Amino acid sequence: MVCMLPLLLAIMLPPCPSTPNCVSTQAHDAVHAIAPISYRGSAEEAMARMAAIVASMPRTTIVERKPASMRVEFRTRLFRFVDDVMFEIDDARKTIEFRSASRVGRNDLGVNRKRMETIRARFAEGEH
Repeated sequence: MVCMLPLLLAIMLPPCPSTPNCVSTQAHDAVHAIAPISYRGSAEEAMARMAAIVASMPRTTIVERKPASMRVEFRTRLFRFVDDVMFEIDDARKTIEFRSASRVGRNDLGVNRKRMETIRARFAEGEH
């Protein structure tokens, strides 16, 4: 007997640590949870727009870019601490899943959440 169920490829981002210096669309607690970014059109267009937004931000390096994913490093202004961000396209749901986390320290004073909300707002501006 052959199973005819569709194969679902789950997008799995690394979990956030227990410290409050990370946000993720896949977290379920209030400290770390953040909504994914919705898009219209193709996944390729969404990732290209996201890459352009990220590249325009100061102290940013796109470490790796693939058709449906991107890894980015943001450096803080004062001490140049590195925050790692992962973006993953979920084309079936038309969302961009992401995780943004500080490499060091315990508390980022909300920097990761604020940055991701800024990116969300800039992305939404391009949807009109």
